[in-house]
Amino acid sequence: MSNTIDLAGLSNFQEDKLERPTPLYQNDYHAVYWLGTPENSAFRCNTYLITDGDEAIIVDPGGADAFGFIRRRVEQIIDPAHVSAQILCHQDPDVAGSMVHWLDVNPEMKVVTSTRTNILISHYGREDYSFFNITETPAYTFSSGRCLRFIEAPFLHFPGAFTTYDETSSFLFSGDIWAALDMDWKLVISDFHGHEFKMNLFHLDYMASNIAARGFVERLKGVRVKAILPQHGSLIPEKFVDDAIRYLSNLRCGLDIIYPEKKRK
Repeated sequence: MSNTIDLAGLSNFQEDKLERPTPLYQNDYHAVYWLGTPENSAFRCNTYLITDGDEAIIVDPGGADAFGFIRRRVEQIIDPAHVSAQILCHQDPDVAGSMVHWLDVNPEMKVVTSTRTNILISHYGREDYSFFNITETPAYTFSSGRCLRFIEAPFLHFPGAFTTYDETSSFLFSGDIWAALDMDWKLVISDFHGHEFKMNLFHLDYMASNIAARGFVERLKGVRVKAILPQHGSLIPEKFVDDAIRYLSNLRCGLDIIYPEKKRK
């Protein structure tokens, strides 16, 4: 297989054409798929699957009501029972509500998340799972030796939020960071300037502050990002990654807006 998928070229794909999992990166051993979404709303959620040889990890599996749809998409790629881990970037139901259903599919499946998130996801009704603590072990290594790296993003928007960087594809699974609200949706953006308004609809209310945003940007220094894959909205291809980082660096949101008189001099 080739690993030369033109992610920017997918910007012309319309939702009704995305009837199967959409490959975003592929080589002989490693692949990344966008699994789709059953939603038709501005707050649509993205779920991704990473395969590495015979192993597979689902990224932000989604709400309980989306489980059947997402499982059917996984079945088009791999036996769902072979999914060995699920990554939960934080505990919100649109990210983690289907967690318990995936544990029913494979009770040995690791739950990959932060300490703070792990405290809360027990409220979904299961505590009998293998917890992979990214706070203590900030990388997940496949049997092949290929690696996922976890980059914490405190207060964007949850204290225990984190992102996942796939070293093979150089894709950053960013959770709620760079999320957007958009009814006129496309899989991949082609106009970053126009997309900023859609990101503002999410970030101004949900993200904590510019201090939190700039702190996360500092953690990305030296990380080569070829695409940003958020949990809401459209994917950001490599040509707009620098714009996306500048957007986050300059973002005034949350507490900056609620308490403007408290801004740093």
